[in-house]
Amino acid sequence: MRTWSVGDVMTQAVVSVKEDASYREVVDVLVSHRFSAVPVVDPSLRVLGVVSEADLLRKIEYNGDEKPRMFEGRRRRGERSKAHGRTAAELMSAPAVVASADTPLTAAARLMDGEAVKRLPVVDEKGRLIGIVSRGDLLKVHLRPDDEIRADIEHAVLVPFLADDANAVVTEVTEGVVTLSGKVDRRSSAEIAVRLVRQVAGVVEVESRLRYDFDDREFRGPRQPFGADSPGPKPPFGPESSAGR
Repeated sequence: MRTWSVGDVMTQAVVSVKEDASYREVVDVLVSHRFSAVPVVDPSLRVLGVVSEADLLRKIEYNGDEKPRMFEGRRRRGERSKAHGRTAAELMSAPAVVASADTPLTAAARLMDGEAVKRLPVVDEKGRLIGIVSRGDLLKVHLRPDDEIRADIEHAVLVPFLADDANAVVTEVTEGVVTLSGKVDRRSSAEIAVRLVRQVAGVVEVESRLRYDFDDREFRGPRQPFGADSPGPKPPFGPESSAGR
């Protein structure tokens, strides 16, 4: 099953600034392109950092507030120093939070959330800028046509993982919501199908109406510690083990 990555949705025509770009030049780039941040690169296009609107607003926030205050924390001191920055190198946040083109979309989303950033510069193996991915770009996967999603489910999930049961499963997709109906041999097969379909790019939710002939869950014994030194007897397996022997 194909996993969508940052390279599938990123913007390749990237606007960046050099490290010696002036404060006004950086402001002009952000305002004219309606960006919230811009990567800062060296002459080899290696990403050095990112200048955001928040970095630039330090000049307004600390305007007239020149002296550091007693017991001021490291973060506040850093913000105050940016208020006096004149070039992109002095204004940027570094190191930049970046992603590679093969980063899965789920990992990119978690990285953005964890680092509280709205976009990620995309770099190659040498750290050179090759694209940029935003929160909006990650949502592009949910613009895939329903027919395309259904084809992925049938060919990348049902046929490989359900084998003979695949022809007995009917897949319907409406605005990314998938409904699976029909009958499979085992309950575990139905559960696996639902779990894998949720991972298909563009799927919003899965509604399972799958029936099964055999509930193989009742033959799964309780989980026990694994290993030769595990205490206690081995768990029983199968219905015959419960009968007196």
